[in-house]
Amino acid sequence: MSDEKREDDKTDEKVEDSATPEAIARRVAALGEEDEAEKLAREEEAKLAERRAARKGKKKAGLEAAASKKLAKIGTRAEPKRTVAVAADADPLIERTAKLSEWAKKNQKTVQLVGAAIAVVLLGIAGMLYYQNKQETEASVLLAKAVADERAHIGEPPKDDEENPDPTPTFKTFDARRDAALEKYRQVEQKFPKTGAAILARLAEGSLLLDKHDSAGAIAAYTDVKNSPLAAADHEVKGRALEGLGFAYELDGKLDDAQKTYKELENTVDVRGFKELAMYHQARVAMVKGDKDKAKELLVAVRDRLNKPDESAGGSMVAPAQAFPYLSEMAGDRLRELDPSAAPKAHPGVGGGAQNPAEIKRKIEEAMKKAAAGGGGGK
Repeated sequence: MSDEKREDDKTDEKVEDSATPEAIARRVAALGEEDEAEKLAREEEAKLAERRAARKGKKKAGLEAAASKKLAKIGTRAEPKRTVAVAADADPLIERTAKLSEWAKKNQKTVQLVGAAIAVVLLGIAGMLYYQNKQETEASVLLAKAVADERAHIGEPPKDDEENPDPTPTFKTFDARRDAALEKYRQVEQKFPKTGAAILARLAEGSLLLDKHDSAGAIAAYTDVKNSPLAAADHEVKGRALEGLGFAYELDGKLDDAQKTYKELENTVDVRGFKELAMYHQARVAMVKGDKDKAKELLVAVRDRLNKPDESAGGSMVAPAQAFPYLSEMAGDRLRELDPSAAPKAHPGVGGGAQNPAEIKRKIEEAMKKAAAGGGGGK
C-alpha cells in the first residue's frame, strides 16, 4: 500500500471520529453559541455522516475526502477568543474575593475562631473606652468641686434664700478654704491618676502650696505637671507649670534656677503674652540679684513689645498692653524704679512694692484670665 493511500486512510479515520454525532455535540457545547459558518459546517457534517453510513466500507471520493478534512479542521479549531470583557477581567478584586470565599468555606472553623477573637478585641476596646470616659467624667466632677472650694466665700454663711440659693461654698478663714481645696485636688490625683483632670489638679495644688509657702511641695507639683503628657500637648499648661516652678524657686531662694526656668518659659511656650511675662519675671530676678542693667534691658524690651500692635490678633491691630494691662503696669512700675525717665507715670493704685512671688503670681493670673487671651504666639 502506497504512502499516499495510508495517509488518506488515516485522514478518513480522523474524519470519521470527528464526524460522529457525539463528537459534533461535544464541539458545539464547547464552542457556545454558533455563528452562521459553524451552523453550516454542522449541517454539512450531518449530511456527510448520513452518506458515510449508507456507503460504509466504500472508498471516499476525492472531493468527499477533501470536504471531510476541511470539516474536521473546522470542528476541531480552538475556542474563539472573547471580544467582550467580563467583570472578572476588569477587577482582580472580584477574583480574589471569590478565592477568599472558597478558602473560607474550606476553613470554616478557623474563620469562626478568628471572628470570635476579633469580636472579643472589639468588645474589649469598647469597654476600655467606656471606662476611660467614665473615669474622666467623674474626675472632672470632683475637680469642679475642688475649684469651687478654692473660690469659695470667706466669712459667715449667707442666710438661706429659697428663691435664689447661692451654691458657692463658704469658709470661715482663708486657711480653711485652702485646705479644703487641697484635699479635693489630691482626691482627684489619687482616685483618677494619669487623667487630664489629675494633671490639672496637680497644677492647682502647686499654686496652693506656693500660697502656703511650701516651696518644696510646690517645686515637686510643678515639675510633675511640666513633665506630663498634657503639658507636652497643651502649651498653656506647660507655661503655667514653668511660671509656677520659677516662683517656687524664688521662694526657696534659688534665684539662678528661677532665672533659668523663666528663660525656658520665654523660649519654649508659644502662647500669646507668655513671652513678655517670662521676660518680666527675668527682670524681677535680675533686680533682686542686683543686676540693674540686665533688668532695665529686659523691662525696656517688655515695654516695647507690649506697645507694639499685634497684627495677628484678628486683624484688629490690638497692642498686647491692652490685652494684658496689669502686666504692662507692673513692667512700667519696675522700669520707673530703675529709670524714671524710661517709663510713663503709674496709674493710681498700681505699684510693684515689696510683693512676694505668690502674690505676684495670683494677680497676674487673675489679670490674664480676665484678658482671655486665647491662642496666638507671643513672638
